[in-house]
Amino acid sequence: MPLRLDIKKKLSTRSDRVKSVDIHPTEPWILASLYDGNVYIWNYETQNMVKSFEVSPNQPVRTAKFVARKQWIVTGSDDTFIRVYNYNTMEKIKSIEAHGDYIRCIVVHPTQPYILSSSDDMSIKLWDWERGWNCVQIFEGHSHYVMSIALNPKDTNVFATASLDKSIKVWGLNSPNPHFTLEGHERGVNSVEYFSGGEKPYLVSGADDKLVKVWDYQSKTCVQTLEGHSNNVSVVCFHPELPLILSGSEDGTIKLWHSSTYRLEKTLNYGMGHVWSLNFLRGSNFIGLGYDDGTVVLKIGKNKPPVSMDQGGKVIYAKHNEIRISNLKTTLESDVQDGEKLSLQSKDLGNCEVFPQKLQHDSKGRFVSVCGDGEYIIYTALAWRNKSFGNALEFVWAEDSGSYAVRESSSRVKVFKNFKETHSFKPSFSAEGIFGGSLLAVRSNSFVCFYDWETTDIIRKIEVTPKNIFWSENGEYFAIATESSTFILRYNKETVQKFIESGQPIEEEGIEDAFEVVHEIEERVNSACWVGDCFIYINRNSKLNYCVGTEVVTISHLEKHMYLLGYLPQSGRLYLSDKNMNIVSYTLHISVINFQTSVLRGDMDNAEKLLPKIPQDQLNSIAHFLESQGLKEKALEISTDLDHKFELAIQLENLVVAHEIAVKSDSEPKFKHLGDLALNRGDIDLAETCYIKAEDLAGLLLLYSSSGNVAGMQRLEQMASEKGQTNISFICNLVTPNNLQKCLASLCDAGDFAEAAFMARTYVPSMVPEMVAKWKKALEATSVKAAEAISNPIDYPNLFPDYDNAIRAEKYFEALRSHLKSASEYNSQTQTADSNPIDQVKQVPEQQYNKVVSSLQSLTLNNNVSFSSKKSVQNDIDLLSTLNFSGQNSPPLVDVTDPIVPAVVSPVKSSPPSQQPIPSSPQPQRNSPPTATTTTTNNIQSPPKSFTADEDEDIPLDGGEDNTDDFSFTSTPTTSTTVNTKANLLIDDDEEEDDDTKLVDI
Repeated sequence: MPLRLDIKKKLSTRSDRVKSVDIHPTEPWILASLYDGNVYIWNYETQNMVKSFEVSPNQPVRTAKFVARKQWIVTGSDDTFIRVYNYNTMEKIKSIEAHGDYIRCIVVHPTQPYILSSSDDMSIKLWDWERGWNCVQIFEGHSHYVMSIALNPKDTNVFATASLDKSIKVWGLNSPNPHFTLEGHERGVNSVEYFSGGEKPYLVSGADDKLVKVWDYQSKTCVQTLEGHSNNVSVVCFHPELPLILSGSEDGTIKLWHSSTYRLEKTLNYGMGHVWSLNFLRGSNFIGLGYDDGTVVLKIGKNKPPVSMDQGGKVIYAKHNEIRISNLKTTLESDVQDGEKLSLQSKDLGNCEVFPQKLQHDSKGRFVSVCGDGEYIIYTALAWRNKSFGNALEFVWAEDSGSYAVRESSSRVKVFKNFKETHSFKPSFSAEGIFGGSLLAVRSNSFVCFYDWETTDIIRKIEVTPKNIFWSENGEYFAIATESSTFILRYNKETVQKFIESGQPIEEEGIEDAFEVVHEIEERVNSACWVGDCFIYINRNSKLNYCVGTEVVTISHLEKHMYLLGYLPQSGRLYLSDKNMNIVSYTLHISVINFQTSVLRGDMDNAEKLLPKIPQDQLNSIAHFLESQGLKEKALEISTDLDHKFELAIQLENLVVAHEIAVKSDSEPKFKHLGDLALNRGDIDLAETCYIKAEDLAGLLLLYSSSGNVAGMQRLEQMASEKGQTNISFICNLVTPNNLQKCLASLCDAGDFAEAAFMARTYVPSMVPEMVAKWKKALEATSVKAAEAISNPIDYPNLFPDYDNAIRAEKYFEALRSHLKSASEYNSQTQTADSNPIDQVKQVPEQQYNKVVSSLQSLTLNNNVSFSSKKSVQNDIDLLSTLNFSGQNSPPLVDVTDPIVPAVVSPVKSSPPSQQPIPSSPQPQRNSPPTATTTTTNNIQSPPKSFTADEDEDIPLDGGEDNTDDFSFTSTPTTSTTVNTKANLLIDDDEEEDDDTKLVDI
């Protein structure tokens, strides 16, 4: 039977004639040297050119090789030079005039700092780059061009050469003379290569006589001659992994020959002209080809190694036709780290009569099947004795070890039990593959059908094309891995059994309720296994995951492509292997899997019993799993990660636990988060504690201002000042009693003298002269005229009507703020939204006014006065209240229609400019004293609800009727939209024709 060859083209590029190719050992690169003197590096995964080198224009580069350990490429061309380049920087490292004629071949020694070169000058030279690229040996003996060199992989001090003198010579690095010569070709020999396997001392050669010859270099005889090419054979090699000999010819074909039977397995022709070069990457399935018209990279065979592990930890694998065994139990007592390569001893079991492409234990580990070369053989696992054999393209075991099935062809499937054939059936479609397990699955190009092992009756047809099918040990679940995703299904065995017992005929689509879709994993699975009801897999991105129910958990990110061997409960570890049989392991506790399975099934009692068996370091993963299942209370109880535990407590609104965790971790973000939650839940004390710990001044401002906590605001002001948060400090001073002077100081410290002057005029009239003086001084640095135009109430009292009454009102409200009533009395107070403090003060007799202010001040200084004294003062306050005063936070102390008051405070909607009253302002003469300009209105404005002094901070002002209103504080004064307000700012305008002094709006 022919070999089942899986051949995929990974790269095909068009270029000038390619004389040689080489594959990089670690990067997905192929190096191509061209007849036009260029060298290209292609990425065969992305199909893109990585680098290009112009080596010898119009002079063929006949050979080029990677030196990966030095990041070099070495080239040989017809100009007789060897050149060395760094393929990362593209810098030329060295240029050597190496031979007296065309350089045909270069080979890099795998361990020593050597390269070998051959030439049309009939010599071979050995170069040492650590000795300054000196030629340390010259090998002479051929009588014609030396076309090819090959190092012996078993002894790298030995190499062979092929020459157009019709001979093959074998040399040693330490001797200039050949050890022996092989002769047999009738014409010049173009290529020679060693067999890389360990069991055959063979060479293969190709020549201009159109023949391929296999040589035994120990007996120095020709073992086999392969005929089939119709033109000169340019290149030959042994496949590094498969039992294949590859030969390329000028007839444009690549022929694949079986290295044991020497049967021609396949002929490839890509229509790209003569084949000039062929190269392989040792330890892989990649083959590079150089043609007249470009470069091709092929992948022949699969990377997955022929290996199988039984439930006891015995690993059987094949190395070519040799079968070896290792026992993982020898590593159980050693301290193994996750991902660490295991040091295993192996022994020979024997040889296999066919080339193993797949090894597979039965469910009990008693037998091992080997499938390859179109045949199968069943061996006993321990003694490796042949138990049964036959023809098969594929072989699969049933769930019970006594049954198995083979696919003889695309039209015939046979079922065996106890090594005897029980059924043979021909599917109604082309059978492209079979899969074992609880049911026998047969795949077509577009669907898969599941059959009963005993009767071969169809159970269900599914419209997917699986790459593989994985069954759980109990046969309840299975996974269908497709090209793009994986489906987890449940097999309803009892439903199927009842349907069959009912005697109903099974339709072409099978039994509808046989399967139930549990979950879809949107990933391509390369290899997988089941542990209980847990599906463990490696995806195409080399990520090791497991899936329980619908929850996918990542175990590890693998550094390279690995394949799952299985799981050992004794060690609690998963075992993986790469294509070179390097085995590693990862921890997976069965107690964790069983716990998660119990939770998914709703069996919380069993889960509670399993919980004490779970290792401490796995509790956090269990907590995350419980959280994903909505069991947050249990997750909070189990989790040991403070961050995760805190998040769970927040989600559950468990303030006590969250506070304990925040105290333990002493984390400001945690206190901030908890403070917000506590405030939302109405726990003001906890919110305050958390905001203080988190130093969240904005949160404290909200808390204290909302609750009327004067002492808290005072503490907050001190904290804000220490931390340089002037906005919050300003707001604290603004809303707490008798701290307006500090607000003015803050504005002055920030250089906002204009804002300070306007604020003083509105709230602290007695401070206006000082603020105006500072404003003028600051303004003088930029505009002396503008500074001189600003009026001061001391210098121009005529421009500030009722200024004295404003100061009287200021004193009253200053005293009143120290004797505030409770917020609970708000509704019983006379509303003063339309009050005008200036008019009210005018109506109060001086004697009565002084008495009230003095009484309020005495109460402020002495809180232990008698009840009768307090009653007397209250009567005086009530008298003022009849004049529309209020015992609440003070409004601005001037009418907003006063021309000096900044018109930035009205919350009323703006009216169109055409509807605003236009004041009539007299035009004073130059150098005359400033004259007040007043807008008369019959309506008394309500106290301002906002003030402009900072950029984006929303703050309450100390004024207005309702101290619960919201206010804004920005840095630029704005013009009132409800009244026409002007400041007495007089500026000389030299450019005006009438040379008048103008009144400028603010």
